[in-house]
Amino acid sequence: MSTQDNRTFLDSHSSEESSQRSAEIVIVRPPAETTSRQRLPYFVGISEATAGAKGISMNLVVIPPGGAAEPHLHRGYETAVYILQGRIETRYGPGLRKSVVNEAGDFLFIPQDVPHQPVNLSATEPSRAIVARNDPNEQESVVLYDPAADL
Repeated sequence: MSTQDNRTFLDSHSSEESSQRSAEIVIVRPPAETTSRQRLPYFVGISEATAGAKGISMNLVVIPPGGAAEPHLHRGYETAVYILQGRIETRYGPGLRKSVVNEAGDFLFIPQDVPHQPVNLSATEPSRAIVARNDPNEQESVVLYDPAADL
């Protein structure tokens, strides 16, 4: 089959090829901890770069004892969090004047563009959470936030 014939074959079977590709399972084992724009230890799991995801990312975030993320928001993207370990106070909204406390076993939903800052309430134990977003490049939409600007 010539190169042209091969291209024609692929083009005429693109929907079949696409569904075969989408049927593959991708396993990601983060090789090392990275630091997020929010200045927290992160283990990148599912993203466009690691798994070819088109509409989701999912990562493990660790908040060190007594630690906190930089105040931030995710421009245009929603966030879902499942807390695996610890108690976390999430300050949110304009000026970060509102807050909610969650613990292991809780799910948390943060709408798009809502400023927030998770804070580990333990001085001795890390907090861990699985974080998912409808952003396959999840760190691309992170915008640092100055709460003083909204006071």
